[in-house]
Amino acid sequence: MTDPFPIPDPIDQQINHIFALVAEALAGATDALLGGNIAGGQAVVDRDQAIDEMTADVVRQVWVRLDSGSTSREELHHLVGLLLILPELERSADLAEHIAQRAVNNLGAEMSPTSRGIVQRMTEVALDMWRTAADAYAERSAQGVALDEDDEEMDLLHERLTREIAAEEMPTPVATQLTLVARFYERLGDHAVNLAHRIGAFAPPDQ
Repeated sequence: MTDPFPIPDPIDQQINHIFALVAEALAGATDALLGGNIAGGQAVVDRDQAIDEMTADVVRQVWVRLDSGSTSREELHHLVGLLLILPELERSADLAEHIAQRAVNNLGAEMSPTSRGIVQRMTEVALDMWRTAADAYAERSAQGVALDEDDEEMDLLHERLTREIAAEEMPTPVATQLTLVARFYERLGDHAVNLAHRIGAFAPPDQ
């Protein structure tokens, strides 16, 4: 059967790698935040530049293919689609970096046990969503609907964490930073949903 998403192999491999790097950055950022691992948080921050460079390189490769004038109509459609997918990946890596920056500032030490538990669950949900989106890309399948339930849970967790921040009467700087962290996780979930739906648009009608 013909691949419904005929992206040149080097581009395909790099995008799969970027999906994996974003998931790794998210897991590492949370571990550093909750574990008080400042060095681990800094490592995630430092690796973000590599993701940015890889994403930029893939964008250049896509444009080279588009400018070649030798692409089929089907390949042209999918290459343009990649230009919509790549910014979502890059922004998601940036969100993981933002969480890691809070780990560098040792925000985790100021968090209540309840807020720590909520953040841990938000990470688990976000990672599940990212695995689904990554699998959707690798398998060229329409899995966007499968994320709806996870996305709803992420929204509920965001609300719970926001209420916890208010109830704990944390110092204003801590509350402000933790509110941002809650938003970062919610946005990571949103990006996973967007990616899955964009990828699903390229899947064959029978999937």
